[in-house]
Amino acid sequence: MSTLDANWFTEIHQDAGSAFSLRIRRKLADERTPYQHIEVFETTDFGNFMVIDGCTMVTARENFVYHEMMTHPVLYTHAAPRDVLIIGGGDCGTLREVLRHPEVASAVQVEIDERVTRLAEQYFPELCELNHDPRATLIFGDGIQWVKDAPASSLDVVIIDSTDPVGPAEGLFSRPFYADCLRVLRAGGMIVQQSESPLLHLKILRDMHSAMRDAGYADVRTLHFPQMIYPSGWWSATVARKGEKIEGLREVDVAARPFETKYYNADIHRAAFVLPTFLREALA
Repeated sequence: MSTLDANWFTEIHQDAGSAFSLRIRRKLADERTPYQHIEVFETTDFGNFMVIDGCTMVTARENFVYHEMMTHPVLYTHAAPRDVLIIGGGDCGTLREVLRHPEVASAVQVEIDERVTRLAEQYFPELCELNHDPRATLIFGDGIQWVKDAPASSLDVVIIDSTDPVGPAEGLFSRPFYADCLRVLRAGGMIVQQSESPLLHLKILRDMHSAMRDAGYADVRTLHFPQMIYPSGWWSATVARKGEKIEGLREVDVAARPFETKYYNADIHRAAFVLPTFLREALA
């Protein structure tokens, strides 16, 4: 749940007994779509700020950490990521990071709610700067059905940039969906999915690892990173690979990348997969 007074937006995490607030100047947009309630605020210190169903989603100031860690670790582990699918990711920051890789030939983004993208284009234009790249295809529809209908062995990487596992996103955290993703991946293909807070959502992480392994992936690993606007300020993404171990960082390519990153580098890549003891034991 969330509250709004004259100066502060606060997201209250009842189950965790905690809350997070940002000081705001004004509300810029407020829409109820067939899928969710979207709000955009101007903040005093974090730029524009998007909220969906009362939950913090993205700010202009700190989103680079999430978007870089949802993309570059898998794209620099895969030997030749040419064809990429993004499910969700309506703010288009993940799409932007994917398209910075010159080896990517095609990036399809399937977002269920077009209004997320249209509001992002209006209020977060920096995230949408590559939306018209000729390699990009934006589809507004059901990502689960899109994967069901996709040809077998047609993709190298699937990025699941979803909201929490409730409502429209619930089916994205299921074994049948992971099995469909496995079918459309080529040999050595990889999926990565945001997997909530290691501190607050350990059951979700355990269930994801179990479902991915049951679906037939050869290896499943979780990486983690700071994300101050999300519950606990500590977030994760879980990676699974078809037929191979999750290894093979293309370190030379990272060093020679033709674009700048603010958070990601080869050392961060290696460190992000090093888990604290409680998480290592929980996911063993």
